[in-house]
Amino acid sequence: MQFIDTDRHRNPDRDSLLLLLRACRDEAEEDNHFKLISIAINCSHMDPLAVLDSIADSSERHFYLEQPNDGVALAGADAVLLGTFEGESRFDSARRWAEDVLDHTVVLGDLQHPFSGPHFFCGFTFADVGRSANAPFAPATVMVPRWQVGRLGWDSVAVANIRVDADSDPVQLADRVWSAYNKFKGFDYNSAPSVTAKASVQSAQPEDPLAYQERVSKALESIRAGLYAKIVLARTVELHFDRTFESLSTVADLRTDYPGCHVFSFTNGAGAAFFGASPERLLRIRDHSLQTVAIAGSEPRGDSVQQDARLARGLLTSRKDLHEHQLVVDSIERRLRKVGATAIQRGKPDLIQLSNVQHIVTPITAIVPETCHPLAAVAEMHPTPAVGGTPRAPACAAIPLLETFDRGLYAGVLGWFNHRGDGDFIVGLRAALAQASTVTLYAGAGIVEGSDPAKEFLETEAKLRAVWQTIDRNH
Repeated sequence: MQFIDTDRHRNPDRDSLLLLLRACRDEAEEDNHFKLISIAINCSHMDPLAVLDSIADSSERHFYLEQPNDGVALAGADAVLLGTFEGESRFDSARRWAEDVLDHTVVLGDLQHPFSGPHFFCGFTFADVGRSANAPFAPATVMVPRWQVGRLGWDSVAVANIRVDADSDPVQLADRVWSAYNKFKGFDYNSAPSVTAKASVQSAQPEDPLAYQERVSKALESIRAGLYAKIVLARTVELHFDRTFESLSTVADLRTDYPGCHVFSFTNGAGAAFFGASPERLLRIRDHSLQTVAIAGSEPRGDSVQQDARLARGLLTSRKDLHEHQLVVDSIERRLRKVGATAIQRGKPDLIQLSNVQHIVTPITAIVPETCHPLAAVAEMHPTPAVGGTPRAPACAAIPLLETFDRGLYAGVLGWFNHRGDGDFIVGLRAALAQASTVTLYAGAGIVEGSDPAKEFLETEAKLRAVWQTIDRNH
């Protein structure tokens, strides 16, 4: 990578951009390899979701991730570079693809902002191969967006990423970048498209409760036979609307409803949007410090203060739920050691209480070596026992035999990484897939010895309500 952090390029003019673009065009011709120019633009306070809603096109891929309570948000759209991969080596293939991109990248502007420079936005499905040739998302998708907006507290930055090939027209590229530069320096939210009528729910197709309970019973037989100690079984509900479902308005509502969660949206540029509000971060790496969390063991929220407290105490003293939670904690710590993590520290178990469900949660921190790429840690951590099972191999092999649908990005991984070795990845839970006028909701439950099939079904009902209620309230 080449870094240019000068006063000239902190506030560039069109002529200096044109000179840079011409030089990169010449290098692309000489190297027989495209160049990526990433220009950071300091901005006044910006809302990445509002920017995305204002200028994103349904025919373009986009990525959005926000932790509202932390004041951290990042969005990007229109893939200027795109890589898709599958198979057991998909994480490593994605890493090598990104490293090749960075070897031919020039970064300029304010390099101090944590969201300056190109970011690689990722979506990894639960399984490393798809069950359907028509799946909306590849097993691994990595993109560099044409534009991205990041916010940390009140500090915001916009980034324009430009691909320069040997046959690129520098004048045309300079005009495009200069237009974007002026737009983001004083972004006008009044340029948002007019609001269209919202889609209305016409029907819902939930699964027969007995069918799910029968699958749980089969899993319990396998657990008693010693095939695995835990398996996560999911189910779906399909909602059908009277017109195409526009997901970003629901994403905005989820941000309000679940400020303590990781609100996300990931699209394929061909009409499919995967979105939701996940309570679970897979991992975050910043300056080689890794943070993750073990989440397992669930109860619904109570209808009264007394009932809510009773359910919370019961969850924290439940042998079944504590056993399920400990399996996740032990697995995470074991896999962190495999990537060379040191100083692994486990926080005190606590509860995360959402509007409709509560979980046992244990924060875990560690230090990872400089040589540990974020995707290497993701590859080792995914899937955790919270979404797959333990031991991992036999549990995950059994999931497609017991479930009747392709999980796709549900229980998969979404997130980003950059040239600094930083990254943030979440687990795709409390999620939905919108395609045309159909929205598919997903929810799962961890099955261990002592699980009750009827109670596990009720747990999935509570989890489904997270997104379903938000949709119902506004459609």
